[in-house]
Amino acid sequence: MLSREDLESFLIRMELEYEEVDEGMFLIRGENSGLPVVVHYSENLLLIRMHVMDMPEENEGSVDLYRTLLELNATDVVHGAYGIENGELILSDYLGLETLDFPELQASMESIGLAASAHMDRIRSLAGMEPEAAGAGVDDSVAGAEG
Repeated sequence: MLSREDLESFLIRMELEYEEVDEGMFLIRGENSGLPVVVHYSENLLLIRMHVMDMPEENEGSVDLYRTLLELNATDVVHGAYGIENGELILSDYLGLETLDFPELQASMESIGLAASAHMDRIRSLAGMEPEAAGAGVDDSVAGAEG
């Protein structure tokens, strides 16, 4: 089973900038999308989570946005999925610690970062928002990341 120390060694091996913000909870500075990722090590699972954006108020375009998110989950997001929690759009993945190895963690991290980067303009447009430069407006809080 992957230990917390093993996880840290994997993060170092991936050359990621990170800090442990709470016991077993790591904030990783964004690369592809510019958005930070929270990696939470728990008893049997590793939760990888990225806050993509705050969801807009529901409007006539909401159905198109939700449909697109579901289609992206089915066709473009290799590891993890888009979800909505507490008014936030998130990308998340859960990995079992029993068999987790470096290539699986790396693939999950890269998939989430690439998905957010590739889909951001389309998602923001469907949400009625202006496209934003990667990482703009990102704060380093981990609010909602303990989900």
